[in-house]
Amino acid sequence: MDQVHEDDRTRAFEAERPRLVGLATRILRDHAEAEDIVQQAWLRLHGTDARIDSLPAWLTTVTSRLCLDRLKSRTPEPHDEVEAPETSPDAADEVALADTVGIALQVVIDRLTPGERVAFVLHDSFGFDFPTIAAVLDTTPMAARKLASRARAKVRYRGSSVAPHPSSDEPSHDGLSDWEIVDAFMAAAREGDFDTLLQLLAPDVAVGADAAAITLGSPERIDGRREVAEFFNGSAHAALPVLVGDRPGAAWFHRGAAKVLFDFTVADGRVTGITFRAEESVLAQVVRRRDTERRG
Repeated sequence: MDQVHEDDRTRAFEAERPRLVGLATRILRDHAEAEDIVQQAWLRLHGTDARIDSLPAWLTTVTSRLCLDRLKSRTPEPHDEVEAPETSPDAADEVALADTVGIALQVVIDRLTPGERVAFVLHDSFGFDFPTIAAVLDTTPMAARKLASRARAKVRYRGSSVAPHPSSDEPSHDGLSDWEIVDAFMAAAREGDFDTLLQLLAPDVAVGADAAAITLGSPERIDGRREVAEFFNGSAHAALPVLVGDRPGAAWFHRGAAKVLFDFTVADGRVTGITFRAEESVLAQVVRRRDTERRG
């Protein structure tokens, strides 16, 4: 590797370092260990002469695989060593760093298998698509999707051996806080996880909207668990987690500004109502929600 090329890679790597440390910290839950992983990624970069089409994507893949290896080394289960690739799919344009960890990741992440943990964090917190996650895990997109879905179920039920039936009228007994319920619902909506949507909705759930939101195309009224689940299933990709006062919610943003608030009502571990709000006085109270700004 010539000196000019090496200097360019060094500068590019240093620009990516904070993001990589953040990703590794999310997966490993140990900042010092994450910094060690990122340093290993630098050594891999420094030691290769391979042509790299997208350095951010390459570094993300290598860092994720190093985290996967580290997680596997913590478990007694036998596993095959996963080598970091010399090239990776160009996913740089597909990755949007989320502001939230997702649904109770910090509470139960240690209960997930290494594959589940990596798939869950990459998809639910960092927005990777499943073909990219599959490349990291050396599996198929369908298998990666199943790993993330299984992890999400474990997080939602906090290790409970029996999940409530979607048609059950009994409230869930997992004791999740309101922000966890809201995050779980939005993650299931984006993923198209219809069963989880049903489990998170109360039987008599209703969706409504204020006049401003209706003008923007929001439905005036939707009643019933299945009808609401069908409406949200596979949607809400542009919605981001927010706070409205002390209440957790989500909002559709356009050019950095909140345009429609998804205002949730949660009771007994289930969503009992969602109101689309677009009145200016309401949107003025909307604040993007960060990891440290959880309530409930």
